Amino acid sequence: MDTLPRLLLGLALSTLIGYAGYRRGALTGSGWLGALITGTSIFGFGGLDWGLLLIAFFVPSSLLTRYKESAKAEAAEAFAKGGPRDLGQALANGGVATAIAALSGLGGESPLLFATFVGALAEANADTWATELGILAQQKPRLITTGREVAPGTSGGVTGFGTGAALAGAALIGGLAALFRADWRLLPIGAFAGLAGSLLDSLLGATVQGIYYSEKRGQETEKPFDRDGTPNRHLRGWTWMNNDVVNLLGTTVGALLGWLVHSLIH
Repeated sequence: MDTLPRLLLGLALSTLIGYAGYRRGALTGSGWLGALITGTSIFGFGGLDWGLLLIAFFVPSSLLTRYKESAKAEAAEAFAKGGPRDLGQALANGGVATAIAALSGLGGESPLLFATFVGALAEANADTWATELGILAQQKPRLITTGREVAPGTSGGVTGFGTGAALAGAALIGGLAALFRADWRLLPIGAFAGLAGSLLDSLLGATVQGIYYSEKRGQETEKPFDRDGTPNRHLRGWTWMNNDVVNLLGTTVGALLGWLVHSLIH
């Protein structure tokens, strides 16, 4: 199938899937637009197996967003975790994979580019699963840098349960890629790149991500403003390093690790 028909088919599929996510509350209106951009581009420039991997990321992630939503509400209010995804979050998670698909479509596909794509998408899936499931862990999260106990949802906080969820999410993408391409090596590529990228995401969250203090709620938050527009006091980190930037860097590292590991084992 030529690129143009694939783009049109990708637009149709991403419209339907994005609409379903919007109706279920997994996406905001702008998040639906982000799904259209990423879905159309990845399916159109990459092809069927690229598009199926995106669906394998998006559909379970959307379901996890709604899973035990009330139990995650407090952390979602203070931190940029959980809740419906907007345009910035959609592009932060899928932008790198979209760029790789476009490069493949315009410059010619190669197994190396596909492995790079798998690494980026595996990291996005790992981070999403770690966030949506790790926040429900029975044990208190600990800061990845010091081991200090922190509140659920805190940037840089990790649990064994959340780390296991991250590995499972990464392995799902790697395993499906291996199945689609009949190449078992894509499974460890996806699992390693996804998990390592998500751990780097946590490290960035614990060290350089912008963190504020809400006088109104009496707690730390990733948000520079409360819902009513009240500005929060900057505590630490770089103000421009918000959760979307951290996610974008995480998927970039996942892509680079996918490229590196593929280069080493092939």
